[in-house]
Amino acid sequence: MHKSGFVNIVGNPNVGKSTLMNALVGERISIATFKAQTTRHRIMGIYNTPDVQIVFSDTPGVLKPNYKLQESMLQFSTSALTDADVLLYVTDVVESPEKNNDFIEKVARMTVPVMLLINKIDLTTQDKLIELVEKWKLILPQAEIIPISASNKFNVDYIMKRVQELLPECPPYFDKDQWTDKPARFFVNEIIREKILLYYDKEIPYSVEVSVEQFKESEKMIHIHAVIYVERESQKGIIIGKQGKALKKVSTEARRDLERFFGKSIYLETFVKVDKDWRNSNKELRNFGYQLE
Repeated sequence: MHKSGFVNIVGNPNVGKSTLMNALVGERISIATFKAQTTRHRIMGIYNTPDVQIVFSDTPGVLKPNYKLQESMLQFSTSALTDADVLLYVTDVVESPEKNNDFIEKVARMTVPVMLLINKIDLTTQDKLIELVEKWKLILPQAEIIPISASNKFNVDYIMKRVQELLPECPPYFDKDQWTDKPARFFVNEIIREKILLYYDKEIPYSVEVSVEQFKESEKMIHIHAVIYVERESQKGIIIGKQGKALKKVSTEARRDLERFFGKSIYLETFVKVDKDWRNSNKELRNFGYQLE
């Protein structure tokens, strides 16, 4: 008997979806930073044992779109409601259960099993947590509510156990040695973008997209040529920094992470280009791999 299925992780920005995904899959698949809107795509992480294949799917945080990039991000999140065998709705002890009612109403109408995961329980008291659980019971009565701490891996094993119990009997969807649906270049983009999210303030990281122009792999080394796109000349100056120091820091940190990720020496070249208003351009968004209606 073999079980397989799609387990989709949804919720508002910054509640810990990517941290949970990494804890469940055991690989550093989704970049997880302290900034909202880190995840822009729907990223699959595949967990395999001889009898089970779980296709976890991390999605962008649910938000009201202000530009076309965010419309595409919302589409990734909404699509995760249509093809799930099990849905993991992640919230935390800080956000109000009333946030994004429209999306929660869609979750309430789902017929597949829903697990409501209240993350960051180390940041609250037992009494407040009980109160929060009671609120959520009224909003999503069909959901199984589980308090968790994704960063401390508290209750992660229990989630895995429950997911496996709920999955349908089915042959695997992917090869057993496959652990994601994304190509190598995608993770280069994400790791460079993660460093930009960590090192620059305010609007800069959200105006940035990364494109790998060249990825040449040999037995011991990978040569990568990556372009960092920004929307304005002033942003280009900030990304490069005085005497190129800021860009050098990003490149050095990204190269270290890429070497750990791929297990090979990395030669990384990074360049910065201006692509005006790419976040609102259908053509550019498609080039960067976003889905548009």
